[in-house]
Amino acid sequence: MLKYLFLLSVAATALPAVAQDEYGEDQACSDTNCYDVAGQRREQITVTATGLATDPANTGQSVTVIDQAEIESIQGADIARVITRIPSVSIVRNGPLGSFTGVSVRGAASEQLLVLIDGVRVADQASPGGGFDFGTLMATNLASLDLTRGANSTIWGADALGGVLDVSTRGRGGLAASLEYGARDTLTASASGGIEGDGYFVGLGGSALRTDGFSAAASGTEPDGLRQFGLSGSGFVDVTDALEAFVTARYAEGHLEIDGFPAPAYTLADTLETQFTRQYSGAAGLNYYGQDLTLRASYGVSDTERTNADPAFGPTFSSDGHTDSVTLRGEYRAIGGLTLAFGGEHQWSSYETDFDNRESAKIIGGYLQAGWVMGGLAAHLGARVDDHERFGSEVSFGGDLSHGLGDGWRIRGSVGEGFKAPTLFQLFSDYGNEALQPERSTSYDFGLEKGRRGTGTHLALTAFRRDSADLIGFASCFGNTALICATRPFGYYDNIGRARAQGIEVEADAQVTSGLRIAGQYSLVDTQDRATGRDLARRPRHSATLWADWTGPAGMALGADLRLVSESFDNAANTVRLGGYEVLDLRASVPVTEAIELFGRVENVFDRGYQTAAGYASTPRGAFVGVRGRM
Repeated sequence: MLKYLFLLSVAATALPAVAQDEYGEDQACSDTNCYDVAGQRREQITVTATGLATDPANTGQSVTVIDQAEIESIQGADIARVITRIPSVSIVRNGPLGSFTGVSVRGAASEQLLVLIDGVRVADQASPGGGFDFGTLMATNLASLDLTRGANSTIWGADALGGVLDVSTRGRGGLAASLEYGARDTLTASASGGIEGDGYFVGLGGSALRTDGFSAAASGTEPDGLRQFGLSGSGFVDVTDALEAFVTARYAEGHLEIDGFPAPAYTLADTLETQFTRQYSGAAGLNYYGQDLTLRASYGVSDTERTNADPAFGPTFSSDGHTDSVTLRGEYRAIGGLTLAFGGEHQWSSYETDFDNRESAKIIGGYLQAGWVMGGLAAHLGARVDDHERFGSEVSFGGDLSHGLGDGWRIRGSVGEGFKAPTLFQLFSDYGNEALQPERSTSYDFGLEKGRRGTGTHLALTAFRRDSADLIGFASCFGNTALICATRPFGYYDNIGRARAQGIEVEADAQVTSGLRIAGQYSLVDTQDRATGRDLARRPRHSATLWADWTGPAGMALGADLRLVSESFDNAANTVRLGGYEVLDLRASVPVTEAIELFGRVENVFDRGYQTAAGYASTPRGAFVGVRGRM
């Protein structure tokens, strides 16, 4: 299957780029770091802050955009190595590549991060927490990562309690391909390409990975391998000068070997269990670009199907979660710098498992946001109302402010409310409670920033805080006289938690010489369970990522990435400690021709052993080499 990937073509953007403000004098894009691998100027666009494409400098929210050039420079299919360059992001992974991978932003639970792929919600509705498993997503063929840190339910509604991440698979025209081989018999291939003309674009991209892996159980010896494949496509056509039709689609499947808890010890150990995952998502719609009005209407769908199996017993568990949505977003440029953003969404979700009959829920919501951009001042204030058929209405407010101080400096601040609806599993499973209310949070941040990430000199300091209430946890029925225990004797979900997360984020990058660029981020994240006073589980207090890139003669490039993470607790009782760790990666690339490049890297150079979840092993040292081309 891998050889056919070189015949595939690429996904393309369905939305044209919006105008950007000019770089300040201190950010002059004269060095090669300001251009991507195709020689195009690297501009930053965010959709997670406002719902429509905008310049991150025109919002007071904390936004990080990692583009395709940076993703490719990091190398490899592991998205965790990319996303940890963003402040206040921590990763939890249950073993080798492809295993469950959760992303925590500013101390929020991984399922409190709203994840979009090409603008489509992709949460697994059949999982207990209703989150997205990043183990199913390869970094190869991604066009960008766009993360807004902080609650933003004003724009996005349910699930945007801790932040919003949009993963774009859409690329540009031309042909590109890569092939990589390395440790643990790992073979990764990707290919992309697209055709475009006056008023149309169509493209396709694909990636495949095969690896023998290593034992997911830290105490085990039997390797847990992975076979994974992904395909994405998009296209658009101009119906008229002002109207554009678009379509996006993604399909992914993976076959993962996993470890379990066999009898009689019932502790994590080697087993022959496997997990098969199939995902698809996509959207189709229309974009209207008028003189003063922009509209985007779409229908989106996503589905995640999982099957666990044991060679001795066959399938042991299967589930299917599904979401359909109809969305309208718009922006009206009223007068001067005043704009009115508005939108609405109707979402239907359903799930079923071997043990649970099909259940469903729907939610409908709408928002209005006023924005003002004039000179160096940008401000937004908005509100949203959502109505869930189970718990009723929820109102969310949010606002942000950004003001230029001159010489590339600006101050920014935001306040936002977020909520996460109870999952279908929490409502209807054998532990379900249909009286559940949504989890709620209010977040604040304030920052000072100079320049733009990845260009010239960039400095940023941000302080943040998030207070959460009505968090959903599991309540035991042992000695519990609650009426629900009559039908839920083994326990039930209830709104029993309160939490706080606060801290600071420091970012810096600079072009030290014409060929050397250094960068890094440090995060202090202080979390607390307000009911017990203990730390939240698996939230390290300190984390940092440092990286450097040097470009030498004839285009040869050398790079290094150092990830540092402090200790944390694995459980809510704070009785199981996870040690801190440091991981160093080295990488290099050299052009063979203008179109072909050789590259390679060594991950975890010092073979540091560590765990992000108790009992689960993490990636040992490994070397990889590859070749890629573009035309």
